[in-house]
Amino acid sequence: MKNLSVFLLCITLLAGCTNTPKLSLYEQVGGKAGIAKLIDSFIDQIGNDEQVFHYFEHANITHFRQGFITHMCMLLEGPCKYNGDSMVAIHTGMHISEKDFNHVVDLLINAMNKQKINHKIQNKILFKMAPLRGEVIKV
Repeated sequence: MKNLSVFLLCITLLAGCTNTPKLSLYEQVGGKAGIAKLIDSFIDQIGNDEQVFHYFEHANITHFRQGFITHMCMLLEGPCKYNGDSMVAIHTGMHISEKDFNHVVDLLINAMNKQKINHKIQNKILFKMAPLRGEVIKV
């Protein structure tokens, strides 16, 4: 009986070591459809926010939405290739303050929460987006 218990323990431990395919971040958020839902939720957050809405009030929302979906798809290791304007080109002249930038990040987090994206994946998304910060603030 003791040998059977040791055998079952070993089998259980080995089963935990099997290689399961690792999903890309793109796949973890639900692919392009999941990204589109996230961006739609984010746009809704912005549209209802007095602090930062003025940065977007003259934007072509359809163009913004499609560009952001494609850009996010590329950032999250999806099959998309973003060919739009650089972040510097898009944000030059907007003079986005650090306070407003951080608030927009909070709105993105709210959108991710609304889409029930778990915090571990949220952190990975924010990590991928963090290098863009310097291309957006005060340019």
